Amino acid sequence: MNFIETMERCKREGAVVIGLGTSNLPLIRYLTSHGISVEARDRKTEDAIPDTVRELTSLGASLVLGEGYLSDIPPRVIFRSPGIRPDAGGIPDALARGGFLTSEMELFFAGTRARLFGVTGSDGKTTTTTILGKLLALAAQRQGGEGYVGGNIGCPLVDRTDDMTDRDLAALELSSFQLMTMTDAPEVAVVTNVTPNHLNWHVDYEEYIAAKATILGAGCRRAILNYENPITRSMADRTSAEVVFFSSQAIAVPEEVTGGFLYVKDGAITYAKSGEERALLPVSAIRLPGRHNLENYMAALGAAMDVATAEEMAAVAAEFTGVAHRIEPVGEKRGVRFYNSSIDSTPTRTAAALHAMEGEESITLICGGYDKNIPFLPLGEAILQAKNVKTVVLTGATADKIAAAILEAAAKTPRALQVLTERDFDSAVRLAARRTEAGGIVLLSPACASFDAFANFEVRGNRFRALVAAL
Repeated sequence: MNFIETMERCKREGAVVIGLGTSNLPLIRYLTSHGISVEARDRKTEDAIPDTVRELTSLGASLVLGEGYLSDIPPRVIFRSPGIRPDAGGIPDALARGGFLTSEMELFFAGTRARLFGVTGSDGKTTTTTILGKLLALAAQRQGGEGYVGGNIGCPLVDRTDDMTDRDLAALELSSFQLMTMTDAPEVAVVTNVTPNHLNWHVDYEEYIAAKATILGAGCRRAILNYENPITRSMADRTSAEVVFFSSQAIAVPEEVTGGFLYVKDGAITYAKSGEERALLPVSAIRLPGRHNLENYMAALGAAMDVATAEEMAAVAAEFTGVAHRIEPVGEKRGVRFYNSSIDSTPTRTAAALHAMEGEESITLICGGYDKNIPFLPLGEAILQAKNVKTVVLTGATADKIAAAILEAAAKTPRALQVLTERDFDSAVRLAARRTEAGGIVLLSPACASFDAFANFEVRGNRFRALVAAL
């Protein structure tokens, strides 16, 4: 159904909203503001979310709370929270009886008049989306519009749908959870990379890859893909969009690439197509360390290069020093510097963080957290290869799995490395601080999600910051 058809059916039958998280509360406000009756469902009980219950009751929504929230779902327009699988509980039965499954993001895609630029990937999507959002904000302002950042970061945008115009530009970070059931695609799509992730939620790696590839579907006119990642490179065969590859490796433009290529030439990120080249940004202008951040800039510039000027690209690079919780300096105590990279929720992110800090002499690394059933051997290998990592403090639910991976990697790359385990997060941070001598660094780069102990990576990073301040 298109936007008008969806809204008209909601007005006739009412809507069911499953999950009362960050994105669905603005959705309920939007639906009720259009005279739509809403049945809101969530696993949490009324006692756990009293403020939310009061607001929804004042909006006229009915509530189904507690363990049975996925049972007996009426066959209406059903909006699922990204974290709820489309085949969970009574959703398939409701669809079999004539229900229609959608989401806040799908409604926004169908209804907005803004130009949409989407970013997905296993790693780097938050930084890439943030850079892209800053570029689009400058470009939109120049043409009399506004720039927006939403999706997995920023603010939910569905309740701004009616106010947006075709002069507006929106950068959207999109997770595999959001993309899994989407039928529309952004005009410009970026896939930063794909590595194993969220395998506790997806039935297998192939489902995860397929969900990511949905961003390249109908409506996508340009795809920006990482040439160095085999899976993203192969995604060129899954889309009818113009494909632009990017690579931070020192290689010439591959002959088989016809849609365009972003690479470094003469010290600048350069776009090449059909024998013509265009320098976009000097690498020296980037204020973020590490090759992964060079790749993030390549992806963002590739997405924005038809709307943003070279001056706007330079202005963003001069101003942007990184997102919070990404190799963020949070203090120095007794000559030990502390860095918060709580956003590193996969082994590849932690490997990138270690690569970015390869100039440091001594690192104590804090790893561990929620178990997403992803392999940790690549993390063990990255830790052993990073000669400046002297001590690893493991914490959380995955401590034993990471310890085993380090031991396996050490059989191939033996070297002196102290591995300690402290399950409690606060105690782990204090232990890392005690074991690090002046001149060294304590780096929180968990390689895991936070949900075993924290609501999200921001809460985890803020706790780390507070613990450092209290040392």
